[in-house]
Amino acid sequence: MEEMGEERKWVIRKSEFVGEMKKEGLIAAPMVAVGVLQYLLQVVSVIMVGHLHDLSLSSVAIATSLTNVTGFSLLSGMAGGLETLCGQAFGAEQYQKLGTYTYTAIISLILICPPLCVLWIFMDKFLILVGQDPLISSQAKSYSMWLIPALFASAILKPLTRYCQTQSSIIPMLLTSFTILLFHIPTCWTLIYRLELGNHGAAIAFSLSTWLNVILLGFYVSFSKAFEKTRIAFSKDVFLGIGEFFRFGVPSAVMVCLKWWSCELLTLLSGLLPNPKLETSVLSICLTISTLHFTVPYGFGAAASTRVSNELGAGNPRAARMAVLVAMCLAITEAVIVSTTLFCCRYILGYAYSNDKQVVEYIAAMAPLLCLSVFLDSLQAVLSGVARGSGWQHIGAYINLGAFYMVGLPVGAVLGFIVHLRGKGLWIGIVIGSAVQSILLSIVTAFTSWHKQAVKAKERIFLKRSSEDIETN
Repeated sequence: MEEMGEERKWVIRKSEFVGEMKKEGLIAAPMVAVGVLQYLLQVVSVIMVGHLHDLSLSSVAIATSLTNVTGFSLLSGMAGGLETLCGQAFGAEQYQKLGTYTYTAIISLILICPPLCVLWIFMDKFLILVGQDPLISSQAKSYSMWLIPALFASAILKPLTRYCQTQSSIIPMLLTSFTILLFHIPTCWTLIYRLELGNHGAAIAFSLSTWLNVILLGFYVSFSKAFEKTRIAFSKDVFLGIGEFFRFGVPSAVMVCLKWWSCELLTLLSGLLPNPKLETSVLSICLTISTLHFTVPYGFGAAASTRVSNELGAGNPRAARMAVLVAMCLAITEAVIVSTTLFCCRYILGYAYSNDKQVVEYIAAMAPLLCLSVFLDSLQAVLSGVARGSGWQHIGAYINLGAFYMVGLPVGAVLGFIVHLRGKGLWIGIVIGSAVQSILLSIVTAFTSWHKQAVKAKERIFLKRSSEDIETN
């Protein structure tokens, strides 16, 4: 009888695992596609501008990097606060709060756009200060200023995407993202070449595409029956929740931005190494590959965040724990496949970016480190999603600060400049920082009491509410 009981328990656990995998797969797969499609908007712009002349390519590449670091990534990170608030509210069936939280996020993000615009307007001063060519700096600033409309559009788009994501409604985002890419390609070509607007044409096309995305997704959210329960009219409660949104949004942004900034800093440091052209090119290629790959585990992290927040809001700590386990299994599987593929292709990988034999050989030498980065990125993407879904982003922010700025950057600088490992040493610093980050996030996740997190979720949504209805572990 005991053996039958144990077998029955295993069957139940196996069925739970399979069921959870299906739920997360239905979220993760389209989210991966959405991430890739949105990433391709900037790729298309850079590629088309790159066929003008070297000056255009350099200025647009620098402007794209800096506007991502100082603007778009910041908005995306802050919108992550909705993954806690909206996700848990949806799980608790407090549907009317989702609309309120989303309006609050939109207002909050719009409020931080003007200071960011000031940074972009004076971008040329900063670039010249760090040693960039004045002509490149001037064109980068000009390109950035034409991206300002896209910044305000993103302040609306990012909360809308989290509003849909936390309700597991991903297909509308996938359809709109695909439509926008189809619109962006001919628009970008027309503005750059037919109307001869050059760099400005690429920026204008990106801004138009972002606003069209806002309109299409906003129209769907406003009129679709799928969101009938969660829509709410604008009210004064929207302004009352700004403080609460910032309490979750700021740590979420810090989690996203700290690693991104550390990678960009190391790329800038590579310009101080001997043969800076080679070192910068190789590190930029590695960063591009890493960023492109991150769109895949980010989808798994979004699925983990949605499932964890929904189950905690519903008072189901066991299901939340199962969601974490499934997401980690998916992330490890994906990381092994991608890392193995990159390692096997290491001798030809560089040819996708350059015909220079020296660059190709350097990329091949960097491939093992790049594979480690890919593996660690997959783990941290899911663990960061768990943090956002649970509401302990502040812990993740402290971990990222310590991992990259107290460990990763100093170690990379020492290995790159003092030990003379050059670009490889700088990237080893990133790998070590990522390893520390993943280990610490794993420890926090492993020791998390999901029952307590469920209680906190109920208190967060209902303020003062008894936890008697929450199931025990």
